[in-house]
Amino acid sequence: MNTISTDTLFDYYRWQVSLPADAQRYQQNQPYPHIALENFLEPAAAERALASFPAVGDAGWIHYVHVNEKKHGLNKMDLLPSAIQDVIREMNSPRFVAYLSKLTGIPNLLPDDSLEGGGLHQSKRNGFLNVHADFTVHPHKRNWRRRVNLLIYLNHDWKPEYRGDLELWDRQMKGVVQKIAPIFNRCVVFNTDEDSYHGLPDPILCPENMTRKSIALYYFTEESVTPTLRATNYKARPEDGAKAILIWLDKKLVATYTTVKRALGIDDAFVSNILNRLSGKK
Repeated sequence: MNTISTDTLFDYYRWQVSLPADAQRYQQNQPYPHIALENFLEPAAAERALASFPAVGDAGWIHYVHVNEKKHGLNKMDLLPSAIQDVIREMNSPRFVAYLSKLTGIPNLLPDDSLEGGGLHQSKRNGFLNVHADFTVHPHKRNWRRRVNLLIYLNHDWKPEYRGDLELWDRQMKGVVQKIAPIFNRCVVFNTDEDSYHGLPDPILCPENMTRKSIALYYFTEESVTPTLRATNYKARPEDGAKAILIWLDKKLVATYTTVKRALGIDDAFVSNILNRLSGKK
């Protein structure tokens, strides 16, 4: 398989020049450390990734459809187009991870080559993801504490009326502090602490022939003491009212599923395939 050279994927010189200022901004931003970086990938690389982005109906997609989310994911490298594989490999390379450690101030970050929960994300019209803090420990590596999310958006001509902004909520879940639109070749990086609440809770209103597309990568640190395990922690917004009960109940079901997945060593793709077969989908 032909691969694209590093220089045509990510301009290390450009981003090293701005790194001191970017790192300061990242670590000072509220409600928790984060940054949005524009024109992140080299333009041709971003365009190649978008042009090859597979449709939800293609092989391997995991369908996350329950009370707290309606989105689709694809995290099997061998099913990803080569242009997207090239981007993911670069983002998981030692050189890029070293850059990411300097940006975030978190030493010894580790990439997740298994893309657990990450890879490609795609949401159709009416898709959503309730506000949450992410799972805290890698499902299959007990000493790997989750530390950083990196999202690269691949959406041309995304309009404000489509909604779908990434919302960053304060740690007390009283209100939104930042909204970040998922525009083309924008990268968002943020800490994934126990209370770094984020999501896109209002249904997306893009046209039927569009989807909200992103590459999602997660980074970890290996801890000497096993970190506290917690599943994705969905939270109700103040305006959610009685819906808060459903959000809480669904969160408990997700936590049970996470425990079973860890105990049996299975992944989301395995479960999604079973559910698809039971529902008659191929």
